[in-house]
Amino acid sequence: MPTPVSFDYAILRVVPRVERQEFINAGVVAFCLEKRYLAARIHLNEARLRALWPDADVELAREHLEAVRRICDGDLAAGPIAKLSQRERFHWIISPRSTIIQPSPVHTGVCDGTEGVLDRLAKQFLDV
Repeated sequence: MPTPVSFDYAILRVVPRVERQEFINAGVVAFCLEKRYLAARIHLNEARLRALWPDADVELAREHLEAVRRICDGDLAAGPIAKLSQRERFHWIISPRSTIIQPSPVHTGVCDGTEGVLDRLAKQFLDV
């Protein structure tokens, strides 16, 4: 029987107008040091984003979210951050910032294995 392990996760939010502090959930990032796991699931609901701001640059938001996924994957084409260790990449992704893409506070969970973790979190937080 697998031994349960802890993991950390954060929700990625699109904040189209930072001054209004309105956001939609558009991604989730999960990190498990013990399993050497770092991954992101992205799901941008364009209709919900446009409801917050009709002039939102959906493609720009999608590009930034996709960059996070590529950084999690360690895709070297994603730039120098993708070359860091998984822990360093996770901490870079979850660092607070005042841009269109913002992370939630970090939460902790427990799982028997990392397979299915992103599916479960996406279903819970991303309306997929």
